[in-house]
Amino acid sequence: MEWITITVDEKKRQVPANLSILEACRESHIQIPTLCHDPELTDSGACRLCMVEVEGARGLVASCSTKVQKGMVIRTNTPEVREARRTILELMIANHDIDCLTCEKMGNCELAQYAYEYGVKKDVFQGQKREDEIDDSNPFILRDLNKCILCGKCVRACSEIQVNNVLGYVNRGFESRVGPAFNLPYGKSECVFCGTCLAVCPVGALTEKKMIAGGRPWELKKVRTTCPFCGTGCGFDLNVRDGKIVGVTTDASAPVNGRFLCVKGRFGIDLVHSPERLTTPLIRKNNELVEAEWDEALELIASKFKEIKNKYGADSLGALSSARCTNEDNYVMQKFMRVVIGTNNVDHCARVCHAPSVAGLATSFGSGAMTNSIKEIPDSKVIFAIGTNATEAHPIIGTKIKQAVRNGCRLIVVDPRRIELVNHAELWLRLKPGTDIALINGIMQIILAHGWEDKAFIEERTTGFENLRELLREYTPDKVSKITGVPEEQLYRAAEIYACAERAQIFYTLGITEHTHGTDNVMSLANLAMLTGNVGKENSGVNPLRGQNNVQGGCDMGALPNVYPGYQQVTDPGVRRKFEGAWGVTLSAQKGYMIPDMFEASLAGQLKAMYIMGEDPATTDADSNHVRRGLQALDFLVVQDIFLTETAKLADVVLPGASFAEKTGTFTNTERRVQMVNQAIDPVGNAKADWKIICDLAAIMGHHFDYEAPAEIMKEISSLTPQYAGIRHERLGIKGMQWPVFGEDHEGTPYLHKDKFTRGKGLFMPIEAAYAKEMPDEEYPLLLSTGRKLQHYNVSTLYSASLFEHAPEELAEVNPLDAEKLGIKDGEIVAVASRRGEIRSRIVVTDKVLPGMVFMTFHYKDAPANFITSGACDKVSGTYEYKVCAVKIKKIEE
Repeated sequence: MEWITITVDEKKRQVPANLSILEACRESHIQIPTLCHDPELTDSGACRLCMVEVEGARGLVASCSTKVQKGMVIRTNTPEVREARRTILELMIANHDIDCLTCEKMGNCELAQYAYEYGVKKDVFQGQKREDEIDDSNPFILRDLNKCILCGKCVRACSEIQVNNVLGYVNRGFESRVGPAFNLPYGKSECVFCGTCLAVCPVGALTEKKMIAGGRPWELKKVRTTCPFCGTGCGFDLNVRDGKIVGVTTDASAPVNGRFLCVKGRFGIDLVHSPERLTTPLIRKNNELVEAEWDEALELIASKFKEIKNKYGADSLGALSSARCTNEDNYVMQKFMRVVIGTNNVDHCARVCHAPSVAGLATSFGSGAMTNSIKEIPDSKVIFAIGTNATEAHPIIGTKIKQAVRNGCRLIVVDPRRIELVNHAELWLRLKPGTDIALINGIMQIILAHGWEDKAFIEERTTGFENLRELLREYTPDKVSKITGVPEEQLYRAAEIYACAERAQIFYTLGITEHTHGTDNVMSLANLAMLTGNVGKENSGVNPLRGQNNVQGGCDMGALPNVYPGYQQVTDPGVRRKFEGAWGVTLSAQKGYMIPDMFEASLAGQLKAMYIMGEDPATTDADSNHVRRGLQALDFLVVQDIFLTETAKLADVVLPGASFAEKTGTFTNTERRVQMVNQAIDPVGNAKADWKIICDLAAIMGHHFDYEAPAEIMKEISSLTPQYAGIRHERLGIKGMQWPVFGEDHEGTPYLHKDKFTRGKGLFMPIEAAYAKEMPDEEYPLLLSTGRKLQHYNVSTLYSASLFEHAPEELAEVNPLDAEKLGIKDGEIVAVASRRGEIRSRIVVTDKVLPGMVFMTFHYKDAPANFITSGACDKVSGTYEYKVCAVKIKKIEE
């Protein structure tokens, strides 16, 4: 970096040569006012408030858009400069609605701050005021153009950060306005309500509706925490007043997202104060759930668990831990099952989403986690996105992928559905659902045929290559094209783009894992990365985007039937002795039941009781009617949650847990970043933190887990879990740490497998193409695939009043050709049926889906897609095949 000498306010300063005057001055702690500048946006010079004197220049210059030069002499606070700034402020106020005393932004308004600083006390010019109607057309944002100063920060943030390009300028001069195309109301535009415009608006033109009634800035306590929805791991501040959360604000210091969020993270936290929250224990009496005291509920659970264990054995009980709960909660739950009950029958929802990632990547690389960091994405050269609808399922990551494309990245999208990323892709491979292995094998065959493989990497860092080479001979482009429906020329282009890049990244989610061959899909992607040497360096790797906020942490904590914390095998005698020594008990060497096995065992009379924390399998698991039958066959069911879910309604005892806002602990996001979750409010009603409930139950059953606080639980975790060895609450701060953290002097690991794989040499696995268990036929001629939508996350966000108002019902996607054949129209309600049952849903007719395909989400209670999805599972991981099953659509006659 080149450094130059400039003079600012009579003092010489050394500054980097690539800075603007404004940036150089701020680095030297010299404050220059500005209303349009933002360090994360391009400079527009729109407000002119940052003007300074530069010796030799004609007049004043805008410091935000003028680069420093060697020997430049700058004056930032002369009488002339201050008078110019004052006049600019007076001109702004001439068109501004001056209702500062009642403005929602009072106390946090940059225009008011500068007016005070420069002595602007009244409307000097008596200018014409705007008289625009307030835009109240959506549940989240209030837009008052009478207060807009046309700084353009919202326009640039929408296009440069979110890459949505919804906002722009309309008209000219006094009639100039900022808003969606044709000055449409927000509610009728293509706005996705990420709230980025809110985050950058310096005045009261854009305000959050809920925050308006929440209080003024000086009345709020801000508590930094981690988002409870998807696995991206965004950080934000909970704004608290009088013991209630009144809103969310963001800060540039958040390591994953900075100031930017999606609609769920910014506006969906109202679910914490939903009137449907559980606030006291419930016990089933006379077939009804009635309120009870904690002592009564816990004593009942303890006695029933002991009775069942004594009569049928420890393996007659099972538990589901939770990807929604903290690492500390999950650690204590799996410890409870292994120490107090004496079984490895513990699992969680990783089983129904990314268990194939854990199994597949552990086989190929030795570690079943995302290899690289989210911060690398914008600088990527090539991204291969397969089976991932990132802009809806992981919106901040989707945004960063779009930023990468804007920065010159070449994007390949592999998806049967036209997702948003297709609009930004250089190449879209629209494969037939379930043909991923054939596609990947075909691409690798082309790479080998052209000599594009990384021979040195293969030789030095892998094993099993010849077996893969032999398998790939039969996957010719012609054959693969016929299997997948992808034209041969697109296969060639994809192979060349990916293989010939200096560095290339693979991103995938449930479109890869939720198949009966999900683990094979994952290992095929690992083969592709190793074949081209795209592992073990920045901007490369294989990156599963984990689903829920703490599904990575749930796996790390050993909430799985075959491993202790840190993926240490329960069947390994040495590992077992280690945990027996730490926990003071003899542990079972028998692998436990996976989730699908639990329901089968229940129906077979082998599993008699379950303890379910923070999961709703009656709604979220495939073939839900089968799951319900399994739950109903139990002798005793305990559910611990924050809402009376469909699963909780079946329980014998329901325990009210605390939400993320009501407890302290950690979440581990998709990039292995362990981050703090800090308690902002007291638990509602008589609810308790999940770890505390489990400890109280353990004590009644004769085992004392002596933790005074979650920080003590993390100390025990780090003492037993190699990846977490150096992690302590006090070390995490606001940035968190990416495991593995090998000791207290280690700072974490941004990317994995730098010099060698965790398993030593990477293992090529020759994978034959496999196909879905259930395909369309004459009786059920359509293929159903499920996924997420931007506005919701699983079923929990339905308890957010604002999110539910914004997206209140299921909209099943049907291709126009199928709609015409079936005689159904856009907006009609139809019956969607499979061999397992029937549900009703409104449809939207769209070419986003292929002919013969139907797409639904699984968010809505009134259209529970998992009632009809297939219960077929991946042979290795037990993950359900949510992505392919056969259905038919019937028109509902009035």
